[in-house]
Amino acid sequence: MSSRSAGRTQVDHLIVGAGFAGLAAAIKLDEAAERDFVVIEKDSDVGGTWHINTYPGAECDVPSQLYSYSFALNPDWSKVYSPQQEIWEYTRKVAEDSGTLDRFVFDTAVLDATWDDEAQRWVVRTEGPAGVQEYAARTLIAGAGGLSEPRLPEIEGIETFQGEIFHSARWNHDVDLTGKRVAVIGTGASAVQLVPELQKVVGHMDVYQRTPNWIIPRNERSFTTLEKTVFKRVPGAQRALRALVYGTLESRVPAFAKFPQAMRAVEMQGRKNIARGITDPELRKLVTPTYRAGCKRILISNKWYPALDADNVDLVTDPIAKITGNAIVTADGVERPIDVLVVATGFYVTEPPIARHITGRDAVTLADLWDESGMAAYKGTTFHGFPNLFQIVGPNTALGHSSMIFIIESQVKYVVEAAKAMRREGLAAVEPTQAAQDAWTAEIRRRMKPTVWQTGGCASWYLDKFGNNTTLWPGQTFTFRQHLRTFDLDKYDVEVSHQREAVNA
Repeated sequence: MSSRSAGRTQVDHLIVGAGFAGLAAAIKLDEAAERDFVVIEKDSDVGGTWHINTYPGAECDVPSQLYSYSFALNPDWSKVYSPQQEIWEYTRKVAEDSGTLDRFVFDTAVLDATWDDEAQRWVVRTEGPAGVQEYAARTLIAGAGGLSEPRLPEIEGIETFQGEIFHSARWNHDVDLTGKRVAVIGTGASAVQLVPELQKVVGHMDVYQRTPNWIIPRNERSFTTLEKTVFKRVPGAQRALRALVYGTLESRVPAFAKFPQAMRAVEMQGRKNIARGITDPELRKLVTPTYRAGCKRILISNKWYPALDADNVDLVTDPIAKITGNAIVTADGVERPIDVLVVATGFYVTEPPIARHITGRDAVTLADLWDESGMAAYKGTTFHGFPNLFQIVGPNTALGHSSMIFIIESQVKYVVEAAKAMRREGLAAVEPTQAAQDAWTAEIRRRMKPTVWQTGGCASWYLDKFGNNTTLWPGQTFTFRQHLRTFDLDKYDVEVSHQREAVNA
């Protein structure tokens, strides 16, 4: 197990993040007898996104039956789409049952991680309640996730605002919004959930929209007592439903990846949803997208349009010019006074902040490398120039149609197989060859060309500054899993231990 030497804690595997990715990595490494690991988490508990996103109305938009680990099904989901609290409680229970929590370190942030060629280890500095600590790890497993660091808008004067201001991912529950004048900047996935809840209590709300989203009905219902009993007592029943949900979602992939014109059916659903929820013809026009459905993330809600149509809500589509001490001023010169500003402007998806803290060979950070050419990784998991670095939910692994848990489990298996191979072959370091990584990236970009994300006529957070979709996987999830089924050592440059080389010499 981990030990101290030269002021450092020596450990085989250091995992960053205790969300679904980091927790799965810990559990599966433990099961594979790779028990010498530490999980570093900047927040106070497990759960990641589902621990920190506590805004009103927070729910999953992937069906509950699929939004769970395949090795830890939950028969007690309350409804088809789980609320935030239930998902967090699920992750907590899985963590407790796994027997791995003794190796989790909470309220601790990673300051930097640097590859040491001589030691053939990652030197990682962290800061927490005990101050600055240092680890030396054989492998570094990054499970921080793309939705971990809120993105604040760059608006003139935002720092001068005198009222309460907070991001949807850092909700301030101490602020009472009853009867207040509230502004919400953003109309994405978080805003679509929180705005209908705020509408019920605020005095007035301005919702600032840059680009409308395609929003289809949410087929929501609660699970009955009988269904939950069947899930618990009938072997295979819940797995059968899970398989059905999985197959239904996978059937949508061809429309996203090869035949974008098929998205017209989704657009019809979206228009019907607008007509059902909004009475004002002008407002209907403002919320109707002009790009192909699927180009941006398709959202699901039955409450969004009725909330926008309410008497105490105004949709503002004029660009924001500046923010004053007590108001938002738009480009047309209109000043709208507010008491509270809620920012729902997303996350740093194509520029993950953790990349600035990871330095590989030649003193190059991941952020430096990606700034020059965009995010890229071999199989979305490993990086040339960064030995023994594994990223869960790395470049081109996110999904626009199904559950990220499936992808996470696929990558975690690959990481575990890598750890086994390194131990079996006596390897100190593995690093994908440049040729293997380039070939993988080229194939991803070739397959991306006909997709709705590239041809749909929108600007989305899927795309980086070079116009490449470095976020999504352009195909079926089972093909991704097949690619990562085994650790393909022949695609890697490998090193034996320097100490072993010295003995052999």
